[in-house]
Amino acid sequence: MSKSEEIEVGYGRPMYVMAKPVGAKCNLRCDYCYYLEKSEQCGGSSQMMSDDMLELFVKEYIHSQTTSDVLFIWHGGEPLLRPISFYERAVELQRRYADGRRVDNCIQTNATLLDEEWCKFLGKHNFLVGVSIDGACEMHDAMRRTRNGESSFRDVIRGIRLLEKYRVEWNAMATVNAANVERPLEFYRFFRDELACRYLQFTPVVERISVEGGVPRLMHAGESGGEVTPYSITAEQWGRFLCAIFDEWVHNDVGEFFVQLFDTTLANWVGAPAGVCTMSKYCGHSAVIEHNGDLYSCDHFVFPEYRLGNLRDSLLIDMMYGAKQRAFGANKYTSLPQKCRECRYEFACHGECPRNRFIVTEDGEAGLNYLCEGYYAFFEHAHEAMDYMRGQLEQGMPPANIMRCKK
Repeated sequence: MSKSEEIEVGYGRPMYVMAKPVGAKCNLRCDYCYYLEKSEQCGGSSQMMSDDMLELFVKEYIHSQTTSDVLFIWHGGEPLLRPISFYERAVELQRRYADGRRVDNCIQTNATLLDEEWCKFLGKHNFLVGVSIDGACEMHDAMRRTRNGESSFRDVIRGIRLLEKYRVEWNAMATVNAANVERPLEFYRFFRDELACRYLQFTPVVERISVEGGVPRLMHAGESGGEVTPYSITAEQWGRFLCAIFDEWVHNDVGEFFVQLFDTTLANWVGAPAGVCTMSKYCGHSAVIEHNGDLYSCDHFVFPEYRLGNLRDSLLIDMMYGAKQRAFGANKYTSLPQKCRECRYEFACHGECPRNRFIVTEDGEAGLNYLCEGYYAFFEHAHEAMDYMRGQLEQGMPPANIMRCKK
């Protein structure tokens, strides 16, 4: 890797560390959740970040940044299982240690625990709220239910309406799974027309299990074999899903509704930073810290071999910019199979997330992305529109309404 590439992987980008103040604890039991099993690995039943760990993290995280902007990302499990007082303390500590930097917060929640007090707090401190919701009621409740197996949809919608009442900025994060992947337009129009959600992120569910001694366990990208779970999607389904929504978006909603994957694809098309680690050439600048201070390379790689250390024993900046994490980030590109390197659309996805690279190429080379066929179908389908929008951007025109003019 060249020196400029080392800078891109390391100091040339903001450093993000997703904080898990409640570990894997959650009030829902989503079928596809990959995180619930982390509870034993990261401290068992006691999964609450202590006050001294919170202060150590806030101080280290701010002082480790190489840019003037600092973004705190609170995740779970369900982070609202901590009381408001925990986040009031976090905001107080951010102010104490900001040292002239701009500090922002975002929090990812299933929204079922939101009430007026929560929304007043989130609005007062300008939190950006990501809401996990998988579409309309039937789609959502198919895999996102309470511990008792009951519907969670109504409580999610109630939470969203409270956010809107108190003018809290929010966006939607949906999974694409076996329950909604064959209904792409119904899925998209729900967010656009019924929720008026202008910022939508969706991510494909791809999980594998291995059965050992009669006990199934989730697998990660470093392992071979196993079986894809029933709630996961296929590459072919993913391609059809993307193409259907893209056609709706590109002819009607460009510049008004923002779909993260389409925006990221356009960014790669014009040579701008992707903005999403899965579609970037390198990764490694987004880690996760557990409630007990353990730091891992990525939210999807919270396994012992990807543990970088503990905040009580090592400086955050040393772990994030150390050899182990830099190698993890660079490996996203260096481990690409030859088929990917020769692909005309390598620039558009860079092999996507390493966690999904568990199948082999026609030549028997390991490391091909399970969703490759779907992504390729999408890029083939969208390339004319992407070329058109790139041309308009190069002429200094914004992408809004471009495809309506072409329709």
